[in-house]
Amino acid sequence: MLARAPILLGLELRDGFIQGAALTLFICVVSIVISTVIALAAALARLSDSGPAFGVATFYTSFFRGTPLLLQTMLIYLGLPQLGLVIDAIPAGIIALSLCYGAYMAEIFRAGILAVPRGQSEAALSLGLKPAEVTWLVVLPQAMRLIIPPTGNQFIAMLKDSSLVSVMGVWEIMFLARTHGRAEFKYMEMLIVAALIYWAMSGAFELVQARIEKRFGKGVSAR
Repeated sequence: MLARAPILLGLELRDGFIQGAALTLFICVVSIVISTVIALAAALARLSDSGPAFGVATFYTSFFRGTPLLLQTMLIYLGLPQLGLVIDAIPAGIIALSLCYGAYMAEIFRAGILAVPRGQSEAALSLGLKPAEVTWLVVLPQAMRLIIPPTGNQFIAMLKDSSLVSVMGVWEIMFLARTHGRAEFKYMEMLIVAALIYWAMSGAFELVQARIEKRFGKGVSAR
């Protein structure tokens, strides 16, 4: 006997919605990892004494924070092929999300690093540590207590913004809702199903986020 598919609002979710939710999560997880690396690099560049590094990082954060994510997605997916660089829809979506959120998270990282008392770095340098060792062994471990909680908020926001990759034909939740709605003339039902799936996923991660904030909040207050 075949197992019954989950039913929501009288509609079976086997028609792609489960796969769409899984693909949405995959895109977001990969994007948040990449954007974290980008954000750390951009934050360190903006805090460095290197003029070129500061200039590049400042331009990057200004551009990607000052332009719509949809425009950035189209530039990568439709614009780059004119330069001979063709990128598939899913990688293009991941790149766009990573670059956009990396710019926002760079400011979170920079603020977290600046919040660490300067005396910590000076004490570490006086003990003979190199500047790079001070950054990785002293500053960043303390800054992470302030960086990690808002990073969770960025992931939840990214989860919802990932719906924009549907314009490239990626089979995520929003694309499937529009496709099935058009095929079955049930736009309202399909869009409500998509909304409930996004809501449920966001709610689950908000619970995780609350636990993270509680844990790291205790760590900060205890210092």
